[in-house]
Amino acid sequence: MKTPIITLALLIFSATAFSQGQLNDKAVYRNSESGYYKNVIMKEIKSFNNKKDKDSVRRDFVIDLSGKNLPTDPDQYKKVWHTSPVSQGNTNTCWCYATSSFYESEIYRLTGKQVKLSEMYFVYWEYIERTKYFIRNRGDMSIGEGSETNALARTMKKYGAVPFELYTGKKEGEKFHTHAKMFDEIKDFLRSMKYDNNWNEESALSTVKSILTFYMGEPPTKVKEAGKDITPQEYMEKVLKINPDNYVNLMSLMVSPYYSYSLYDVPDNWWRSSDYLNVPLDDYMNAVKNAVKNGFTISIGGDVSEPGIDRKTQVAVVPTFDIAHSNIDESARQMRFNNGSTTDDHAMHVVGIQEREDGSWFLIKDSGSGSRNCGEGNKCFGYFFFHEDFIKLKMMTLTLHKDAVKDLLGKVKK
Repeated sequence: MKTPIITLALLIFSATAFSQGQLNDKAVYRNSESGYYKNVIMKEIKSFNNKKDKDSVRRDFVIDLSGKNLPTDPDQYKKVWHTSPVSQGNTNTCWCYATSSFYESEIYRLTGKQVKLSEMYFVYWEYIERTKYFIRNRGDMSIGEGSETNALARTMKKYGAVPFELYTGKKEGEKFHTHAKMFDEIKDFLRSMKYDNNWNEESALSTVKSILTFYMGEPPTKVKEAGKDITPQEYMEKVLKINPDNYVNLMSLMVSPYYSYSLYDVPDNWWRSSDYLNVPLDDYMNAVKNAVKNGFTISIGGDVSEPGIDRKTQVAVVPTFDIAHSNIDESARQMRFNNGSTTDDHAMHVVGIQEREDGSWFLIKDSGSGSRNCGEGNKCFGYFFFHEDFIKLKMMTLTLHKDAVKDLLGKVKK
């Protein structure tokens, strides 16, 4: 039987509307309200350092999601086990928080053990490796706090891992991390080495270690397990059962052949890693969906400086005033990466999925302040809620276990 024209038109209309829950999204200019970052993190840090706060007001161009039925209850998602959200404080170390959380979920999946890892242990050794690279490459690198989600596998292979209670990276009485002064000292020192054409690696490492130890403390060299002292490497291998070689990184960009390993060309990939398996966008999205449905989590990185993120509801969508749902494809993704409207600015942990009429939604555990505006004590505290379109257009890389993407690995060009 043929479908009447009117009925067919209604079906098409409904499908389009459900793509984002509405036909045409609206934007508004909204005064930026003081959220968790200013009211809690910076207030505590300034109090700890005996500094006064300064008032500032800005206006943000954001999507208007008022009156929308939004999936902001974490309990409505099919969740994979993960540790509770923790704050990165006033640091740019989201890459480490997201991926440490990812490995905590992996440890539970592999061993059943609930372990809280020390994020700052990885941060400490990341600065050491960055200093070595800076000296060996005569200062030809990006100096910053940022890194990529695949940095932890590289660090763990060399330095292992330690539990959080053994190394917090905080001074006594310090509630939130703040690395502003520490980073400025390291940055100024490395720049002075370059200015003086001084490439003494031993001297550089000695100075950087002294700065790190002053602000973060000295990292442990032993972990006590079952009454015995073992190395961080032994702790990672024998207790946590983590093999860094079992983890893969995906990207989806048109700049290199699909199903081959490629360079992810962004400043935070400071060591110029080409360990990213480049796959078509459909494969990329299927990897995200299937991994979470099958009990895997993902450390994910991309752009969260977008008008499609509502800081009140902690929801992220792609507004129709940016691009229509049906037009999100490899070209749209690549164009935004090329012109800088998609940046590599934040890493998070995908820990759940919910299927609705308007598509797949993902529960995103986050260490940044934007996911905490709903208020401490609320279920949404420390989480974002991403529509699949937002990941498709704006999330640029994935780190996950190779067993979650066996089909893709089988397509790799030799």
